[in-house]
Amino acid sequence: MNRTRRGALVASLAALSLGLSACGGGDGGAGDDAAPIQIGIIADLTGATGDVGTPYNQGMLAYIDHLNAEGGIDGRLIEADSNDYAYEVPQAEDLYRQYVNDGVVAVQGWGTGDTEALSSRVGSDELPFMSGSFAESLTDPEEAPYNFVVAPTYSDQMRIALNWIAEDAGGEAEVAVFHNDSPFGQAPVADGEAWIEEQGLGLGYQAYPMPGGQQNYVGLLSQAQSQGAKYIVIQNVASPAALVARDIADQNLDMKIVCLNWCANELFITTAGEEAAEGHMLVQPFAPLAAEKEGHGVITEYIEAEGVDAAEVGTSWVQGWYVMHVMAEGIRHAIENNGDEELTGAMIRESLETMGGIDTGGVVGDGTVEFSAESHRGSTSAGIYMAEGGQMVEVEAGATP
Repeated sequence: MNRTRRGALVASLAALSLGLSACGGGDGGAGDDAAPIQIGIIADLTGATGDVGTPYNQGMLAYIDHLNAEGGIDGRLIEADSNDYAYEVPQAEDLYRQYVNDGVVAVQGWGTGDTEALSSRVGSDELPFMSGSFAESLTDPEEAPYNFVVAPTYSDQMRIALNWIAEDAGGEAEVAVFHNDSPFGQAPVADGEAWIEEQGLGLGYQAYPMPGGQQNYVGLLSQAQSQGAKYIVIQNVASPAALVARDIADQNLDMKIVCLNWCANELFITTAGEEAAEGHMLVQPFAPLAAEKEGHGVITEYIEAEGVDAAEVGTSWVQGWYVMHVMAEGIRHAIENNGDEELTGAMIRESLETMGGIDTGGVVGDGTVEFSAESHRGSTSAGIYMAEGGQMVEVEAGATP
């Protein structure tokens, strides 16, 4: 596996083609004499979710580059070792072991399967762990004491989607859930069914795993038609969701897609094509640049300085930036509140649990991410968007279950 370190974000960021690792750069100052803060990053660049994993990783590395250029955290630069695990749990476990040996103080991961598989070890090693997984199982400090979930969980997103469907349908409707055939895809399925019963929603509900490597999902749509489904909730990444949108358009089916998080992005729209994507709904906790939230300003300044076209920076990239921001703010608080003591994962965990809200300028949920000793669920609200004219158009901000 290629494991390299580098001093700054490469110039090819403009083409959204970052390398696998980033190491603190900068041009002098206190950070040159202070010990760097080591963080391990487990990324999917070439695996089953690489279509969104790659820009997520790019956004994360860009944030680190930006932060280090500003002098780091209290003069200490972040030294991040980022490697592709190709969505294979054993490779994630190997990388995690290597990062522990390297002396990292925190880890950024990716998938639900690998994040859940590592959770007990993360707790034993006392290493704060954030990831691209928003599985509800990771929010309970009793079960996962060092996992932190920045955005609304997949289950909360499912609840928001089902509430929207019930209102849009004006009462009863059949809902088909198409999901990635993995722990990631399955994460919100049972909770969605339970929500319908708890809230007394007049919705039928049936789940269908989506086989990977398909040329189309006509067969799956046929099953959903037999169910009488008018709404298709998709818990998957953008590429397969886009195939479903194309199939619906090609067959002129009366069905509306509601994408959750990892297919609720610009890539879904561009891959499906503007016409096929038109009118489908997107539940997305991280506001896209097109929403023009206050917290997008720092990203806009950064990409302009790097010569990157804003149209090339999608929502998954923004997600990576702000998940890294939340971790960095927890580290900052830990350093500032522990003086000259050696920085540890336990310090970072305590800071994240006690520091109060972390401002994201309206980008994540209602704008603030906040954890506590009782809950590592950072937010419960998400934006609801519609694909309209090739863009993500905000329909509702801060929707909650």
